[in-house]
Amino acid sequence: MRSGQSIAPQKLTFVLGGARSGKSAYAQAGAEAAAAPAMATPVMIVTAQAFDTEMSDRIARHRADRGDRWRTVEAPLDLAAAVDALGPGDVAVIDCLTLWLTNLILGGNDVEAARDGLLAALARTPARLWVVSNEVGLGIVPDNALSRRFRDEAGRLHQALAAQADEVVMLVAGLPLAVKPRS
Repeated sequence: MRSGQSIAPQKLTFVLGGARSGKSAYAQAGAEAAAAPAMATPVMIVTAQAFDTEMSDRIARHRADRGDRWRTVEAPLDLAAAVDALGPGDVAVIDCLTLWLTNLILGGNDVEAARDGLLAALARTPARLWVVSNEVGLGIVPDNALSRRFRDEAGRLHQALAAQADEVVMLVAGLPLAVKPRS
């Protein structure tokens, strides 16, 4: 946040769901609707890294779906800094926390410190945000230590973010379910 700026009331929507559930489209539509009255440029903060052709194609498809109206910020690791760079008139989507968490774990980063830094940045930002993540805790116990660690870290992150969020929505087959309705 830049000095001298006042902080508007935070509005944070946490959007969860399984793969291809409609999470990103839901968050994108919400951000576009919020940005439209002020004619603001919505911001997409992305965490994906293109390590192979399939992921490069996926990233290109997401970018094309958003169109030229969106400004893209790449934050595969330092998500807190990307959130801190948002101002009071900004409307943004973070997509997605589970890719960010994967980047942290595979890179040997301090997940707890990164999680705490992100939660602090989300608490202080004056921007309107939609945060997207995959719900990974509904299946069986993974068969290896790395997968169990990922599932556990995602669960801790999701619980902390849900407690902080103004609204939590879960997408199932493209349908939004209010888990924590807006008050």
